[in-house]
Order: sequence, then C-alpha cells, then structure tokens
Amino acid sequence: MSRILGIAPLRSFVAVADCGGFQRAATSLHLTQGAVSQHVRRLESTLGRALVERDGRGSRFTSDGEALLTRARRILAAHDETLQAFDVTPSLSLVVGSTEHAAAQLLPGLSAALAATFPGHQLRFRIDRGAQLRSGLTEGRIDLALLLGPPGDPGARPVGELPLTWYSAPGWRRPPAGAPIPLVAFDAPCALRSRALETFAEHRLPAEVGCEAANLAGVEAAVRAGLGVGLMATFGQPLAGLVVRDDLPLPQPLPLSVQPRRGLPARVISDATEALAGLL
Repeated sequence: MSRILGIAPLRSFVAVADCGGFQRAATSLHLTQGAVSQHVRRLESTLGRALVERDGRGSRFTSDGEALLTRARRILAAHDETLQAFDVTPSLSLVVGSTEHAAAQLLPGLSAALAATFPGHQLRFRIDRGAQLRSGLTEGRIDLALLLGPPGDPGARPVGELPLTWYSAPGWRRPPAGAPIPLVAFDAPCALRSRALETFAEHRLPAEVGCEAANLAGVEAAVRAGLGVGLMATFGQPLAGLVVRDDLPLPQPLPLSVQPRRGLPARVISDATEALAGLL
C-alpha cells in the first residue's frame, strides 16, 4: 500500500475546509465532486484513519482530520514556496465577477490592473447580475466579485464609488409638474433601480417604472426608444443615441465593494482590493 501523501489530494482536502464542503471545493479547484471525494478517500487509505464523517446532510472533519489539516497547510505552503524559489510558476486561476454597469467602463482597466497584480494567474471574468454573482461566490464558482451597493457581507471590502448619470432619448420631454416620470430600470432587485427611485422620492418627484429589462443592453435600448429615463454609470463617457439629463435631481454615487469567496487567500483579497481601489 502506498504511504505517500500526494499534493493534489492534500490540496483538495484543504479546499474542502476552506470552501465549506466537497461541491464548493470541487468548483474552486475546477474538479468534479467525485474527484475531490476520491482524493480524501486516498488520504484516509494512506493514513488508515477516518478524516471526514457525516454530519446530518453535510460532513465535518474528525479529530484526525483537523490534525491533518494543520499539517496539510504547512506541506502545501512549503511545496508552493519551493516552486517559487526555482522560478516555477504554479498553474493558478482567478475568476472575477462584475455587474454590467461596473464592467461596462471599468473592464479594460480592471483587466490590466489585475493582470499586473497577478502575473502568475489565468484571469477569467463573469459578467452577471449581483444576485447571481453572490450565488457564484457562495458556490465557489467565482473567486472575487465587484458589486454595487454597500458591502452586504462582513468579508466585503469597499474600493470606491460609481458616479451615476440620467440619460434619455434626444427627443424625450419631461412630463409636466405632478405627472409621474417614466423610468427604465433593471429587474428588481437592483441597486441602480433602488437609487433612481430613492432620488425621485427624496425630491418629492412622482415616478413609475414604465419599462424593465434584464440586462444593460435592454435598458439602453428602451431609453433610446423614448420609453423613459434611465440611471446609468458611464464615467462621463457618451452613449450613442442618448443625451444626459441635467434637469433631473443629481443622484448620489453608488459604493463599490469587492467580495471574496470563502477560503480565498487573504493575500489575494488584499492585493485585488488595492488594485481596484487604485483603478477607481
């Protein structure tokens, strides 16, 4: 029987602890859940000890599993440091999620900033709604997400603010006093939609959502068609076929925050936060 602890099984074992389960560990390592389970069984066979046990619908580490976890972290750290000492770059990936509004103007600079910060990583991006990005973080499919609105998680870190601007079609006319202002907005829940309605309410201007869209292209198309005004983040960059509305109340900018998945190394989180804050 082999008595060798392999690096791959140890990495899977640590990922189970850091990510909070076998499925999330598999997602973060880009493996199948069966492969991660097999890695853990291989460690158990090598050591002759049970490392993980059932706990209701989930699982938990045994006392031997907890003891191995401490040693596994040291082994992996020594392994990775040895590779670096010989200028061997391990194969690493970083999946970054962003909402459409944050990505529309920030993605070129964001990509360059992260590439410079993590030269040894393969960068992948996921553009989606905030709710889907948060699910991706929970499930381990996304490592970091750039999200609109106040940090909703204790692990999230603020990185700056996103200025907002009202847009309409060139021929659109503001309704007479007392008539509701038609708004084009993302489907709820949406931080931009909420900020638009809050801004009108704060200035005691009646407003109603006259058109909803699931994505940024849909919002822009509806505004361009004259169905209402839209609140968007463009960093002052003009949008083809749309005009800025200076006759509407100025909205407060939306905070931007970076939220990491569970188990992402603290150094990666701090470096990414610094890079994004510098960009903004």
